[in-house]
Amino acid sequence: MEISFQLQDIQPVAETLWLQFPLQKVFAFHGGMGVGKTTFIHALCDVKGVTDTVGSPTFSIINEYRYPGGKIFHIDLYRLRDEEEALRAGVEDVLYSGEICLVEWPDRAPGIFPPETVELQLSTLDPDTRLLTVPGF
Repeated sequence: MEISFQLQDIQPVAETLWLQFPLQKVFAFHGGMGVGKTTFIHALCDVKGVTDTVGSPTFSIINEYRYPGGKIFHIDLYRLRDEEEALRAGVEDVLYSGEICLVEWPDRAPGIFPPETVELQLSTLDPDTRLLTVPGF
């Protein structure tokens, strides 16, 4: 699955992703610095009805948001060095909690993710356009 979109049209793309993966719980967002991972996760939370303030968990590692169907965990592994550090931070427990987990920088601890994790790649086509790729779909 590949979707290119303008940043102002991010909401319908977020809706499409939830429709495409209604039962999946763990989503791993790959992409370089500044590509829009946090912005896309914010749109996904908006679509789910999150009313909490959605922000980057770069320093807290894990943010928890409530939505009408339960909880969404927003995880940012950027500051972690390896899987051991992720385990000590409690990331694995959250990934296997049964709640929705949206993870930035999953390459920092690839071995702790459940096998059914949806891998997504965000890339920049131009300053206003992004490409969302979900390999295998």
